[in-house]
Amino acid sequence: MTETQVKVARSLSGRVVSDKMDKTVTVLVERKVKHPLIGKVISKSRKFHAHDEANECKEGDLVTITEGRPLSKHKSWVVTKVAKKA
Repeated sequence: MTETQVKVARSLSGRVVSDKMDKTVTVLVERKVKHPLIGKVISKSRKFHAHDEANECKEGDLVTITEGRPLSKHKSWVVTKVAKKA
């Protein structure tokens, strides 16, 4: 990268499915993709562990997560915004 280029962190939005860990939430991110051969729109999902410093997220909340530095073996995302409380 040159001096003028700035790396933009990825951000995703999803639903909190677990808040049992301390300062960590599990976020389910769903996306719609078109099947390459059949053409049918299917739903794909993936779970991410995200850092929640204040333990403010509860199960069912809609949140926005942003990619950050690795905080543990599985956790390299950070909760940036709680869009809607459950």
